[in-house]
Amino acid sequence: MVGRLARLVPAVAAGMAMLVAAGVAQAQSLNVEIDRSSRIGLNGSAASVIVGNPAIADVTVVDANTLFVTGKGYGVTEVIAVDAIGRTLFQGEIVVTGGSTGSVRVWRGAQATEMACAASCSPSVRNTGAAAAPTP
Repeated sequence: MVGRLARLVPAVAAGMAMLVAAGVAQAQSLNVEIDRSSRIGLNGSAASVIVGNPAIADVTVVDANTLFVTGKGYGVTEVIAVDAIGRTLFQGEIVVTGGSTGSVRVWRGAQATEMACAASCSPSVRNTGAAAAPTP
């Protein structure tokens, strides 16, 4: 009986370690530039996806095992994906930054105009409700 128990303990410990590692492997922080996407692969089939603040990040579910996170606004939020019985498949902090995409924000009084710049600058599509300035 003691020999049987001695063989069982390492097997149970290894199994528990694998379960803990699988849960922790998907808990992370993800940096996404505004108006850019990043892929998240899941280790199981997601039944529900929760976004802490949809004004900061949006999630598109491509299939049960693949998510794409898109940066919508500057800031930090959280995304959680769970399976059909409520087990967490992914839980991560999403940090949306400006990145180096060649954009400039011009302030005129209290009104901001986001400009997309390459060889020259023009108003970005991000300017909802703002009057478009002519391109120089």
